[in-house]
Amino acid sequence: MVLEMKVPSPGESITEVEIAEWLVQDGDYVEKDQAIAEVDSDKATLELPAEESGIITLKAEEGDAVGVGEVVCLIDTSAAKPAGDVAPVAKEESKEEPAKAEASKPVEAKKETYASGTPSPAAKKILDEKGIDSAVVSGSGRDGRITKEDAVKAVPSMGSPTGGSRGESRSKLSMLRRKVAERLVAAKNETAMLTTFNEVDMSPIFALRKEYKETFKEKHGVSLGFMSFFTKAVVRALELYPAVNSMIDGKEMLSYDFCDISIAVSGPKGLMVPVIRNAENLTFRGVEAEVKRLAIRAREGEITVDEMTGGTFTITNGGVFGSMLSTPIINPPQSAILGMHNIVERPIAKDGQVVIAPIMYVALSYDHRIIDGKESVGFLVAVKEALESPEKLLMEGNVKKALEL
Repeated sequence: MVLEMKVPSPGESITEVEIAEWLVQDGDYVEKDQAIAEVDSDKATLELPAEESGIITLKAEEGDAVGVGEVVCLIDTSAAKPAGDVAPVAKEESKEEPAKAEASKPVEAKKETYASGTPSPAAKKILDEKGIDSAVVSGSGRDGRITKEDAVKAVPSMGSPTGGSRGESRSKLSMLRRKVAERLVAAKNETAMLTTFNEVDMSPIFALRKEYKETFKEKHGVSLGFMSFFTKAVVRALELYPAVNSMIDGKEMLSYDFCDISIAVSGPKGLMVPVIRNAENLTFRGVEAEVKRLAIRAREGEITVDEMTGGTFTITNGGVFGSMLSTPIINPPQSAILGMHNIVERPIAKDGQVVIAPIMYVALSYDHRIIDGKESVGFLVAVKEALESPEKLLMEGNVKKALEL
């Protein structure tokens, strides 16, 4: 029996996918549930498992865009599993014979000649110091040999290649990367995007993590990172400034009474943005556990479309790559995104004194059509206040209770 394998629907509103990579060869024997291909949709990269065991015949090439429901391969379920691939002895002998024949040929001694364009040792040294390829120098010596005088007179030509690699390659963008590009351009062109900045003294959070991170990890199995503090601070600020937790829908403003926080994660196929659902109900431990779970799934290519759909606000952390400051682009249809950056010790003024403190610059990009300057600045100040007074504003004055220790 020959089974037709069709492209399953990876999610609502997705009508086609792209064959990113076949994990098997045409004619291979595949086992049921074995991953046979990676397919890109405009939201995620997913694995396509074999529906039955048998010999596979591929019906689509890598890079092909195929519609949901189209046949991409055939599986002959009546075919027996091969015992193993053993190369015939005759083939091995035939490969060895030419090698033996070649080995028996006498090796002709190379004759030293003044080949055209060959530099003398002194000329070669001068050309190497000048970074000039001997191929672009005309020799005046016997049989065109490049002399020392030729090398001295040689002048590097601006823009001329000097022996370095000048190759180039071309590869097709994945469907996911093309969709990300379209969304980013649309966000720039279709929103009145503006960015406001502030700085955060991370000393209080550093002190809390230093004191409790080992105990926290031992009890909960996850690290006490910065993401839980930022997520809790964002949730508090969204409750104070609900317009930032809203979206434009035609001529209406759609506001939410919950906080689904999208977190930008760099995956093997590009940027992934999984969502922490109802972050307002999560504890520090809950946020850290969910961040770890989603990040692992994104980096291993196991994230689903549902896990990346429906966020109301995004946090992106360019600081992990060393970014000092940036203007993050809104993740549509959301109205705002918060950018975290690297933490660097900088001199700041405290109580009339100049002190050194770990400072992080933060940036809020927002859609000015729906969020006014007062709300955007107030939101970012609220985030700053919560991060600089976490025990009071995020932990209700009881650190151990907030961290469930």
